[in-house]
Amino acid sequence: MKDIMNMNVKKIAFGAAVVFFTNFAFAQTVQDGINSIDSDKFAQAKTNFTNMIASAPTAENYFYLGNTFLKQAEPDFASATDNFNKGLAADKKSYLNQIGLATVKLGKGDKGAIAEIQKIVTDSKEKDAEVLFRAAEALTLFEKNNSPDLAIQFLNKAIERAEKKGVPAHYYYTLGDAYRLKRMPGDAMTAYDKALPLAKNKASVYTRIGSLWMAAQRWQQAKESLDKAIATDPSYAPAYKIMAAYDIRYQQNAKATQDLINYTKYADEDPYTQLEISKLYFTNEDYANSKQVLDKIFDKINDPIKFKLRAYQLYAEGQYPEAKQAMDTFVSQAEKSRVQPADQGLQGLIAAGLAKTETDAGKKAALTAEAQQKIAIAKGAKDETLKWDMELAKIAGGGSQADVDAGPTNPTIEGLKKQVAANAQDSDALFKLATAYQEVKNWNGAIQTWQKMSTLLPDWAPAYYSLGYSYQQGGNNDAAKIAYEKYIATVKPAEVEANKQTLAYAYFAVAYLSKDSDVAKAKDYAAKSVQLDPTYQDAVKLNAELNK
Repeated sequence: MKDIMNMNVKKIAFGAAVVFFTNFAFAQTVQDGINSIDSDKFAQAKTNFTNMIASAPTAENYFYLGNTFLKQAEPDFASATDNFNKGLAADKKSYLNQIGLATVKLGKGDKGAIAEIQKIVTDSKEKDAEVLFRAAEALTLFEKNNSPDLAIQFLNKAIERAEKKGVPAHYYYTLGDAYRLKRMPGDAMTAYDKALPLAKNKASVYTRIGSLWMAAQRWQQAKESLDKAIATDPSYAPAYKIMAAYDIRYQQNAKATQDLINYTKYADEDPYTQLEISKLYFTNEDYANSKQVLDKIFDKINDPIKFKLRAYQLYAEGQYPEAKQAMDTFVSQAEKSRVQPADQGLQGLIAAGLAKTETDAGKKAALTAEAQQKIAIAKGAKDETLKWDMELAKIAGGGSQADVDAGPTNPTIEGLKKQVAANAQDSDALFKLATAYQEVKNWNGAIQTWQKMSTLLPDWAPAYYSLGYSYQQGGNNDAAKIAYEKYIATVKPAEVEANKQTLAYAYFAVAYLSKDSDVAKAKDYAAKSVQLDPTYQDAVKLNAELNK
């Protein structure tokens, strides 16, 4: 499972403002709030800026409070807007608060806000480094709505303006963020390297470098950078969040859980931070902890995003009617721009779950059609939040723990189960366990184990073939067909020649299982089976029957 609620590895916190006030103590208070944001201590930052407003309700102070609501993992656009408007009431020409309101528009998907931000910068005559920086930050803040080219332009000017007094580290690492959005990792790394000697807390920069290495799939370098971040400052919360993402990638669930415990320990109790923690637990397939955290803060959050996360949790528990209700609530309350292809994919899976127990033929057909249509949207968008085909196979049945435990076993199986329990990443033990289950015809055990193998090694095609075979032997033909098709799709072109016979059977199986429901597909797959292995008589016979 990947990144389900738009899990943002890049949003570890984008920087800090340096404001030159004559009162040194006041400036320190600003910096304290900004340091809190960078450390994912948003409740602390909000308290900090709220106290500053109480002492001095200036336009700048309202901007920094409003901007805090935009920097958290799930932006609170309403609270941000309220503070930016108050800032403009204090100073109607405040460029910072104008940028803040334009940033809200951009976050909601209005790309016309890019031109608006550009005009605000022009109106400011580009004299203020802070205005240039905040404009650039706004243009890098949202993964799907941004303008990295313009951000780079503004940042270079901000750096030039700030050179006399010293360029702050966050100017450089925000420049690195902009280059990341342009998919220019070399330039991003150069910018981060420039930030490193200037940063008071080098853990912040090491964490960004680790995240950049992860995006480039350079996992060893990523681990080294994250280890440096934690060694530099063991209390820097964002490093643990990125480390958890690293461990989830490697299916090191227990270690990821410990990282999340540390993240929780060093971040703060801001409800939106806790919501992010709940998402991360879910991504780690730790559904109990995910639910526990969400239950704790559910009534403290007004954002409808909470209903989406609840829907995922309920879906994982097989509570499809309740999951549908939660998802419907999210879609009805959230702005349209926030409904992602993955959300429609989840709606499709929920519909498939509901179709499984629907007794009315018409309703069942409608739910099945909805499932196919909405899952196709997610797959068409190349969304990988969930393994859509495999999730459909799971819904179709087989492989539950109760079914596995009720099936045949032997000492070999029991020994291998202990090995897998001790090390869930032991692919050799998983392979042997799945094969042992097949030998005693415990098809539910084989299904469950091949599913684990495909999660651990998603590009290893034989796992999907064996999963299809186990489903077929267990009598679940719909799930078998899905698994066989996944096998066909996963075999690499260079491997086709060596796997002709197995591929021929997979094509034949899909053709045979589709002949009564999709004749065109059955004909296509039967022909491909014969093409791969002209001596395969079952395929030859089926091909002839279909083309009478």
